[in-house]
Amino acid sequence: ACVNSNLFISATATGRAQATWKSLLHVPYGDGEGERVDIYFPNKAAEGALPFFLFFHGGYWQSGSKDQSAFMADPLAAQGVAVVIVGYNIAPKGTLDQMVDQVTRSIAFVQKRYPSNEGIYLCGHSAGAHLAAMMLLADWTKHGVTPNLKGFFLVSGVFDLEPMVYTSQNVALQLTLEDARRNSPQLKVAQAQPADPSCPVLVVVGQFDSPEFHRQSWEFYQILCQGGWKASFEKLRDVDHFEIIETLTQKDSVLTQIILKTIFQ
Repeated sequence: ACVNSNLFISATATGRAQATWKSLLHVPYGDGEGERVDIYFPNKAAEGALPFFLFFHGGYWQSGSKDQSAFMADPLAAQGVAVVIVGYNIAPKGTLDQMVDQVTRSIAFVQKRYPSNEGIYLCGHSAGAHLAAMMLLADWTKHGVTPNLKGFFLVSGVFDLEPMVYTSQNVALQLTLEDARRNSPQLKVAQAQPADPSCPVLVVVGQFDSPEFHRQSWEFYQILCQGGWKASFEKLRDVDHFEIIETLTQKDSVLTQIILKTIFQ
């Protein structure tokens, strides 16, 4: 029942956003068929000179879609934030390496298309938080642009993929141990230098998330702190793994308010 209500809430929120805000749907950021973004603009604003909030959906890298993921478009656009929902090729069609590359290119695309943006903020939920966290390690030189990254919101994420290799979730992903290690931000951020030590990285977990999500979020937060990143940790009360992201449909929710404060501080 949880998943169905979750789909209903996300589809409803996405429909409302498309009815309310000026949107550009299915904009290609690459040649692949899954390489599309949906962009929601505050109605009155000039298109470019805005903060841009990019969202990467969850679904264990093998389900979910941008088409039902505009949870936060309504409350954020109402406050003058452009919202970009990023599509990527989920497994088994896409490999994890391809997904990381697609997310990297989607960010470069937004920076090139809107060079006068007032900051790009990355947010992901679950598997999407993993993809967002991988952007802490991105090498932008080959993309010919350094995005104006101003904040990361990592919601109920997976940061160490090694445990996944031995689970049923890996049937579609087909990760080897080497793939998992290469794509585990938990193992990499300590060696990476923060490109911008003032860029905030918020790690968030729900009170009723499973113990593994709690463990991964807390350990990733500790490693970020040790690596010199400007990290903070937040445990949201009374929400599980799905409800935590649904709170973004409400402008007064703790998570929405944290995001708005970070953008407009």
